[in-house]
Amino acid sequence: MSVLAAVVALVGSLFFAVGAALQQFEAAGVARRCPVEGGSGSGPAAGIAKPGLLALVRRPRWLLGCVSILAGGGLHIVALGLGPLTIVQPMGVASLLFALPIAATLQGRRPSHKELAAAGVVAAGLVGLVLLVPESEGPTHLGPSGVLTLLGISGVAAVLLWAGSRAASPAGRAALLATSSGVLYGATATLVRVLVDGTWNWWYLLALPAPALLALMMLQRAYAVGHFGVSFASLQIADPLTAVAFGALLLGEPLPTGVVPVAAAALTAAGTIALARTTPLEARH
Repeated sequence: MSVLAAVVALVGSLFFAVGAALQQFEAAGVARRCPVEGGSGSGPAAGIAKPGLLALVRRPRWLLGCVSILAGGGLHIVALGLGPLTIVQPMGVASLLFALPIAATLQGRRPSHKELAAAGVVAAGLVGLVLLVPESEGPTHLGPSGVLTLLGISGVAAVLLWAGSRAASPAGRAALLATSSGVLYGATATLVRVLVDGTWNWWYLLALPAPALLALMMLQRAYAVGHFGVSFASLQIADPLTAVAFGALLLGEPLPTGVVPVAAAALTAAGTIALARTTPLEARH
């Protein structure tokens, strides 16, 4: 069953990668066609358009990307029912390695050896971090004040990251916007965990779309910048780390300890920095 779980999770990662690549392709295309906000400025962020969700939902390939991501999520859930987290979760990291060549193909070029090597370093670090997170025991519980804390912390962090992105270089902007999205997705994942495994409360369900939609908007802005590798890597890092941090802070779940997790985190950061220095994925004209 563990082999089957790994295969299902790997196929799910492929669906995630296809969906992310399609969304990035359309977000970048819409950004090139949209009027640029503040186009007369001279800062690092000048000249970058901001695609809106209303423009993107009218594009079939972007919607197909959403369907592909949902399919990947469904397969990931199936895989978790077939095998342990230690087998399934590392397979999810493969989406980063799948996504770069898929996105590059859509943009009319091949990913460079540097991009693939940096992505491999990020994936290795993420696998290490995933395997080192201790499993929690017992049902989760989060009271109303905890939910407000969750939404408040993630919201403030996302806004600060977004504000910082406005003065960053293009690669830094992509990383900060994607990290903002990852923080919001991590908060969403924590809330879903509480709903599925903990105490049910109907207004928790009503609160769920707020961080999820904001995360989607931030991610499309990150994709529009063009540095797909650093955007997707930053998302892959921020999402699980935020969920782990909220699990420890609000749900009392254990955290990994020792030097090895620090080394894995440093490896992941080094790979992301290397990705930020590579050529952005832009269509050939």
